[in-house]
Amino acid sequence: MTIHEFMAAYKRVWEGQDSAGFAALFTPDGRYHNTPFQVQEGPEALAAYWDRIKLQDDISLSYEVLAETATGGVAHWHVEYQVASEELFEIWAKSTGTALPPRSPGDPLPRMILDGTLTAAFGPDGLAREVRIWWHSMPQPA
Repeated sequence: MTIHEFMAAYKRVWEGQDSAGFAALFTPDGRYHNTPFQVQEGPEALAAYWDRIKLQDDISLSYEVLAETATGGVAHWHVEYQVASEELFEIWAKSTGTALPPRSPGDPLPRMILDGTLTAAFGPDGLAREVRIWWHSMPQPA
């Protein structure tokens, strides 16, 4: 797999909310670092982490490959989605280390913008063996 193929698949599995498809992008011992301090390893952990995507609606991901090597690459990605549950909104707030923005009961959930970079290293079989992302997110006013 090339970084171009990986990013096209990353877009497909994110927008398609496809946890099994996400896990299938990786070697059996593949690792996904969703922050510098958290890592998911192996198909079960990868799919379980990706299940969070099911708490998003109206997902749109774009990307640009910044560098490509024979065994990996670097890409910039940008995603926007509608938060579909209070649970996801709380997960987001905890993962960013920030407090929840002020909301009154019954207020609509925000639309989120995430922007980040990704590095990927592929094994001889073409599957991802190590993917690291760095990102920042921002809620949009409802």
